[in-house]
Amino acid sequence: MISFTLNGTRTSLDVDPEMPLLWALRDSLGLTGTKFGCGMSLCGACTVLLDGSPIRSCQTKVKDVAKRKVTTIEGLGGKVAQAVQQAWIRLDVPQCGYCQSGQVLAATALLTENHRPSDDDIDAALAGNLCRCATYHRIRSAVHEAANTLEV
Repeated sequence: MISFTLNGTRTSLDVDPEMPLLWALRDSLGLTGTKFGCGMSLCGACTVLLDGSPIRSCQTKVKDVAKRKVTTIEGLGGKVAQAVQQAWIRLDVPQCGYCQSGQVLAATALLTENHRPSDDDIDAALAGNLCRCATYHRIRSAVHEAANTLEV
């Protein structure tokens, strides 16, 4: 039995401790906002927050999150997350939307640590979160817009 906090709720899973967190979230817990992309930790579609930092859930074993805090797109909340989500909507960032949960989680983690990121900061924080539709310019603009709303 592996116990951890998931989206603010204490959760226990009776699964193989070697199971990738991605499959535990999707198949065992029914949280399908975290996407399978490449399975090799290269695309960022499976990004979740572990103790507030972005990680790739496809390569993180369930045993590695024991007694820690995992946040998925379904559980993302708070002032920073709300600013990011509203900016995403205002700037019509997603096209296909497949990468968006990972992008939003990574942007939220960035803005939680750095309320005034430069373009280089944004590019570094979201590097590895691939967008099939190449909306990188809109993603960067949305992060800046979210940062500006946090300043008000």
